[in-house]
Amino acid sequence: MKVQNKVVVVTGGGNGMGRELVLALLSKGASVAAVDLDTSALEETLALAGRHRDKLATYPMNITDRALVEALPGQVSSRFGAVDGIINNAGVIQPFVRLKDLDYAAIDRVMNVNLFGTLYMTKAFLPHLLARPEAHITNISSMGGFLPVPGQTLYGASKAAVKLLTEGLASELLGTNVRVTVVFPGAIGTNIAANSGVADSFQVKGGEAPVKMLAPARAAQLILDGIEHNRSRVLVGTDARLMDALYRLNPQRAARFIYGQMKALLPE
Repeated sequence: MKVQNKVVVVTGGGNGMGRELVLALLSKGASVAAVDLDTSALEETLALAGRHRDKLATYPMNITDRALVEALPGQVSSRFGAVDGIINNAGVIQPFVRLKDLDYAAIDRVMNVNLFGTLYMTKAFLPHLLARPEAHITNISSMGGFLPVPGQTLYGASKAAVKLLTEGLASELLGTNVRVTVVFPGAIGTNIAANSGVADSFQVKGGEAPVKMLAPARAAQLILDGIEHNRSRVLVGTDARLMDALYRLNPQRAARFIYGQMKALLPE
């Protein structure tokens, strides 16, 4: 779906990759509804929109609140006249600890935001998208959604659920006007650890990050290219492409490789 003159909703639009998606969509001629829990972050996104700010509406809200999400399609349609696409980008990670040390509050938060937030948004907007001449749903999974990352096991489980949710939805929508894309980012240079409230658990022993980060603006470009070419699957970053190939070829070797890369982050 070409995004020019379309109306697209982006969750997590206040910072990081979500903000870059908002700004890139605006630059391509789309109207955007940016959703985020952080009101001040949305205000910063609005300021960065510059001359495109009239085509940007911001909605400070918690996507885990189903009632608020169910009211959102009507609000966006009232502002822009219709909704043509959604990008379910909002997500949080867990503290970098083994599953045995992960408390249930963190478990509930990760599952509620990553899986149920995506599900609520998809369910709420799908009837509106099916009424459009063409429409698009994009769900952001993760490299951790197809590859085990020790210390992020529950996060990976939530993103694996998003993967299968999206792929099942795509099959159900075959023959309709709605196309579906699932995105697998690798390491992206965002503030997700701080925004998830778990930055303290990401202190690397020795001081070096285990992997190089892709710039969020570049990630947004790759995702929008996938949407505009109606790709069902988008791998974002060299690491995501490499590990996808390796995991398909030899899952055990891929898991051992990632453990070696990430073990510096695991507590003793």
